[in-house]
Amino acid sequence: MAHISLTALLVADYDEAIAFYVDALGFELREDSPRPGGGRWVVVAPRGSTETGLLLARPSQPEQVARIGDQTGGRVGLFLTTEDFAADHRRMVAAGVEFAEEPRHEPYGTVAVFADLYGNRWDLIQPAG
Repeated sequence: MAHISLTALLVADYDEAIAFYVDALGFELREDSPRPGGGRWVVVAPRGSTETGLLLARPSQPEQVARIGDQTGGRVGLFLTTEDFAADHRRMVAAGVEFAEEPRHEPYGTVAVFADLYGNRWDLIQPAG
């Protein structure tokens, strides 16, 4: 097995999710294709990423609706690695991304927790070294 290519992330609305990930986080829209039944196959990924992306998925079952924004039980579940923490943090704050804390320096790198538009918790991290 070479790599994990996609991670599904439940979203309430395709277009608002695309806008957040593309405009606020700086991701690129890799695919937006219609699916039977009115769904869409929507993939976004960090610019320059070659192997990993997010599949933005609308819930198909009522129990999935309750999981939007809380797919990891309140834990940080997604990690966005950067080579320039300060610049990306400034850009994201200017785009309206809400950080839950001030940036902190840990032995493993510079990190700050932020939430996406639905409340999923992410780490923005620049590894040490």
